Amino acid sequence: MKLSEFDYSIPEDLIAQHPLKQRDVSRLLVLNKRDHKVEHRMFSDVTEYLKPGDVLVLNDTKVIPVRLFGKKPTGGKAEITLLQELGTNRWTALVKGMNKGTVLLEGKITAQVTRRSETICEVTFELNSDTSLHQTNIRDHLEEIGSMPLPVYIKRKAVKSDITQYQTVYAKKEGAVAAPTAGLHFTDTLLNNIRNKGIDVVTITLHVGYGTFRPVKVTDIKDHQMDEEMLEIPDRAAETVNAAKSDGRRVIAVGTTVTRALEAFTDNKTGNLMPGTGKAGIFIYPGYCFKLIDMLLTNFHLPRSTPMMLASAFSGVELLKKSYKNAISEKYRFFSFGDAMLIH
Repeated sequence: MKLSEFDYSIPEDLIAQHPLKQRDVSRLLVLNKRDHKVEHRMFSDVTEYLKPGDVLVLNDTKVIPVRLFGKKPTGGKAEITLLQELGTNRWTALVKGMNKGTVLLEGKITAQVTRRSETICEVTFELNSDTSLHQTNIRDHLEEIGSMPLPVYIKRKAVKSDITQYQTVYAKKEGAVAAPTAGLHFTDTLLNNIRNKGIDVVTITLHVGYGTFRPVKVTDIKDHQMDEEMLEIPDRAAETVNAAKSDGRRVIAVGTTVTRALEAFTDNKTGNLMPGTGKAGIFIYPGYCFKLIDMLLTNFHLPRSTPMMLASAFSGVELLKKSYKNAISEKYRFFSFGDAMLIH
């Protein structure tokens, strides 16, 4: 398939720059992929599309404040977004404002770009002996000196409230460099209402990495390679999902990250979800045969992005694009802080 098939135009004023004050008052476009019916609801209405015995799967990864700002010896500004920890004080990163050299960060920490490829650098940190910070690992100071890594299409600086707003209410395990945004709409109250309706809610962990939002640059999407991301499927999640599938009950994935985690760890022969930890670089695009999920709750995704390709694989490319066009005409808010979509 051609990359151009996943293109569409989005008015800039529909790209959400701020989260809503109340998470579950966002809008929800409900798409029935069998009869192509579209409904426009509020996110809190999602309970009406769930029934007792369903299993709702959440990603409990927690975003860490990995965006760092510093000054070069010349006085110029530099920006470092950490991606993956290679060892103590060694990370891969996206770097703006410098090619190689040293940057001074807050707390008298120095960052040195030691290796650079086309897009990703290797950065080494040094915590000087006279620093005001007491721990020797940069990771221990990210809460103090880092900012939340808001996506590039959010044209504002991260603020203090983003520490909680760019995070799901059930975020638990640190390790993500981007939020699993489909889950941002849930509140504790809404989740309790869902449980009280007889729906099982389980969590898995997939630490969202650069691979999720790395631009696709190939003409034929089959040539794109996803980066591997760390994930964990707990025993309880696997047991609950497998019991549901055995009984003919539905599994609802909250987001493309949950979908990739479940599909990556499903045994091709038995169809069972396998518990455990590991890495997954599964790339799901149209033509993929889903083994596990029955419904997908997701946000509206960037043109030409791998999350959009996954959603297209579940609904069909043209139906998804038609739904996006409908959402644009109805003035839905798009992308990370935007509205949601339920495909069933």
